[in-house]
Amino acid sequence: MAKEFKRYLVTSALPYANGPVHIGHLAGVYIPSDIYTRYLRLKGCDVISVCGSDEHGVPITIKARKEGVSPQQIVDRYHELIKRSFEGLGMSFDIYSRTSSATHAATASAFFRKLYDEGKFIEKTSMQYYDEEAQTFLADRYIVGTCPKCGNDRAYGDQCEKCGSTLSPDELIDPHSAVSGSVPVKRETKHWYLPLDQYEGFLREWILDGHKEWKTNVYGQCKSWLDGGLQPRAVSRDLDWGIPVPVEGAEGKVLYVWFDAPIGYISATKDLTPDWEKYWKSEDTKMVHFIGKDNIVFHCIVFPSMLKAHGGYILPENVPANEFLNLEGEKISTSRNWAVWLHEYLEEFPGKEDVLRYVLCANAPETKDNDFTWKDFQARNNNELVAVLGNFVNRALVLTQKYFDGVVPACGELTDYDRATIAEVGAVKASLEANIENYRFREALKDAMNVSRIGNKYLADTEPWKVIKSDPERVRTILNVALQITANTAIAIEPFMPFSAAKILAMLAMEKFSWERLGAMDLVEAGHRIGKPELLFEKIEDDVIQRQLDKLAATKAANMAAEAAQHVEAQKDTIQFDDFQKMDIRVSTILEAEKVAKTKKLLKLTVDTGIDRRVIVSGIAEHFTPEELVGKQVLVLVNLAPRDLKGITSSGMILMAEDASGKLRLLQPSEATNNGAIVG
Repeated sequence: MAKEFKRYLVTSALPYANGPVHIGHLAGVYIPSDIYTRYLRLKGCDVISVCGSDEHGVPITIKARKEGVSPQQIVDRYHELIKRSFEGLGMSFDIYSRTSSATHAATASAFFRKLYDEGKFIEKTSMQYYDEEAQTFLADRYIVGTCPKCGNDRAYGDQCEKCGSTLSPDELIDPHSAVSGSVPVKRETKHWYLPLDQYEGFLREWILDGHKEWKTNVYGQCKSWLDGGLQPRAVSRDLDWGIPVPVEGAEGKVLYVWFDAPIGYISATKDLTPDWEKYWKSEDTKMVHFIGKDNIVFHCIVFPSMLKAHGGYILPENVPANEFLNLEGEKISTSRNWAVWLHEYLEEFPGKEDVLRYVLCANAPETKDNDFTWKDFQARNNNELVAVLGNFVNRALVLTQKYFDGVVPACGELTDYDRATIAEVGAVKASLEANIENYRFREALKDAMNVSRIGNKYLADTEPWKVIKSDPERVRTILNVALQITANTAIAIEPFMPFSAAKILAMLAMEKFSWERLGAMDLVEAGHRIGKPELLFEKIEDDVIQRQLDKLAATKAANMAAEAAQHVEAQKDTIQFDDFQKMDIRVSTILEAEKVAKTKKLLKLTVDTGIDRRVIVSGIAEHFTPEELVGKQVLVLVNLAPRDLKGITSSGMILMAEDASGKLRLLQPSEATNNGAIVG
């Protein structure tokens, strides 16, 4: 039997304050968290939802150094941007805090000090990279070099962002400092470590035996970590940005961000309420962490070990992590600007907050990575929100306004079909609750939308616009039932689409209902006057979507250009002007083109060089079809010594260029030119 809890503590992964929030963050963490919290509030539960900006760590110092500002200026900028963006989308955190606050510094320091005083850490001395020119130890991200796996010459000491490989600084080829550009040396440094291996037994019993109900992706990743054997993990590092390690002899060392950040949930709760301990130290509290899959190890292995080592704190009851959301078939990348940023969406789609919430929930990566596309966004808005939910609510309200001057008609005698429809609405509640409480938010959203689908079908089947001519009394009952379903719709969708729920209630001229009223058919009293009907959703046109696709195309082009600039071939050996003068390059026209038999890459081209007609064999069949080449003017090196290829004598070379994607492009005159014109 499931345990009953008196209160709930909902935490959402702290977004890193070195950039804005994008749709991947929303689908993975924040929308599921908000749905769950709003549902609990509607049920009348004692629940608090805490979040805040994660403001320490190396990436912030790197960004500050690049921009020539202080780390504090970086986190101040992005903290405010993220906070405003969340508010704009209706995220209902009880507090949105930050880890640069005084409360957090005191809380994290005290947490570390207690474990230190009780001998829960081990001290280890190791050799780490040091920049002699900048006189600082280098975090892994401050070391760059060539990836040993893919050859990317801009890989970091902890990861290659091109191939995705996890690395260590020692694996990099030709490592150098990102601070000064100099070659770093190894120096001895001392740090404190949390011996995670000592908590393996506890973690196995708590997770593998005690929480088999966790999502398979979470449970499986935890089991993999535990089966692989845990190792001590450093809780401090050499850095000048962060919370200073609160012990003597630790000058120039701060708390490692993975140790510091989750304590931010505790400090945020402290800032929210003086009764913070009942949410963190009472077994009557259910704590749920909403995170993305890249945070599973920290919230299921590391943070629980910290809490266990400290003592006195409860552990999370569930950690419903989602997988990753891709964008138009490609992995979302903040460094490549391949993302849909929340603050930009709110500016470009005013009044459509719930459309984004709906689409990201309906397509949430709950069990596997999913893909966001703008075409799907448009289709879901037009075919589901407009055609189903919006259509039903609008018809129910407009018909009431038209036939009864906006006054709710009394319900007369019910037919069997009326009773079946009412029963169907009532049956939604149990499924909706079960899906939300088991973190199946996509299925829960289908349940919530089903209320309006039932209402839509009811109006389509009963056809009050026809019946009004012959039986106006029957129409009174039909519209009474339709308005009750409309009010139920407002309850069901509120956790998912709060703006739309509020709009429905405003059009009904009603106050918010509690969750327990879902399924009731006496929500709107006869004689009540409804408000003015308005469209709940608007159709999104093709040109709006095309602008977003064009925006992404421009981003992709810019990325390709940047990558090409980074991977330009080195200059070849110097030649003399006389050497260049020996090359005879002529404007020519391709007259005929055909594939060379039994080859994949070769085309046989007949070209008019202006001085003759000749055959050239070119290895471009994988890039061009023969048909698209005929008639093209190209540049040909005509005095190249002939050579035999597959039994064909090739006399010359077509000049080409290869772009960053590996695509070959013809070098052509900018306008039609006479064949034989000399290039030089």
